[in-house]
Amino acid sequence: MAKKRPQAKAVKPQISDGEIPVVGAREPCPCGSGRRYKACHGRAASHAVTELVQRPFEGLAGECDWVALRELVPAAAVPLTLKDGLPEGVPSVTLATVLPMAWPALRREDGSVLLGLQNDTPSGDISRDLADTLQRALVAEPGSPVAAQRAESDGVRLQDLLDPAAPFEPEVHTGFEFWVPDADSAASEVAASLERANAAAIPTVRLKSVDSSYWCETPEKNHLRWVMPHPEEKLLGALARLHAAGTSSLGEGTRLVGSFRAHGLTVPVWDLPSDMGAEECEKPAAEFAERLAGALASQEPLTADERRARGGLTNRQVTLS
Repeated sequence: MAKKRPQAKAVKPQISDGEIPVVGAREPCPCGSGRRYKACHGRAASHAVTELVQRPFEGLAGECDWVALRELVPAAAVPLTLKDGLPEGVPSVTLATVLPMAWPALRREDGSVLLGLQNDTPSGDISRDLADTLQRALVAEPGSPVAAQRAESDGVRLQDLLDPAAPFEPEVHTGFEFWVPDADSAASEVAASLERANAAAIPTVRLKSVDSSYWCETPEKNHLRWVMPHPEEKLLGALARLHAAGTSSLGEGTRLVGSFRAHGLTVPVWDLPSDMGAEECEKPAAEFAERLAGALASQEPLTADERRARGGLTNRQVTLS
């Protein structure tokens, strides 16, 4: 008996790229090609997601502080200055570490805009994702949050929108009351989110004597985390020189314990005694900055002890992003 021929499956008419929604990687592509999404129109999206921009904040004023606010600081806000000025009806734009309910952005009732920095972003370019969110927030209805969405691969970046000459001066807060003008009259869901955020916030202070350096308090010990702009290899070599010479600490009871790597920059970290507050860090940090400048300027090859010190610092380095 002859086998029945399998009937050809009807192929859906294809639709234009601009109309194709995002679906699961293993689901049929909505374009009607018959292939899985990941092998069809999801391929470009997947490539865009994995194409990581190593230094997304490079070229912005205060790059080191952008990194700190993205990765290290619980509660802080910074006024942003747009290159083309504020649109009509938008009195201000403020960058915030996080927003209620993890909103990407919020257009307040008075028209002002809050842009959240610590949200997950859908592509490998945080700057492009934030710029897309900011642009949508500027035209959102007052009193409404802005939802997350994937930015166009050729969309503008923060570097295209923000004034590079404007100062970037974070104000670190003890809590998140800056979210709303009157915390006592906030909506119940916002009030609940505010309470949860305040309970989780680690006390943090930005030092005044040196740039992009943040003291924080934890139950066991305090820490100083310092985002530095120097090339990683050169900075690790300079830190190794100081470590081998016994001058890498910030005083008695303190210790350089390693570093983070975050968004293309290196963040040395010191353990501090629990009774050493932010004010007590100011002078030692300024003195360390002078020693570091001298070590960075050195052209001499590392000695054997300095190479060992560098190896120890490298082994204790953790990549955050």
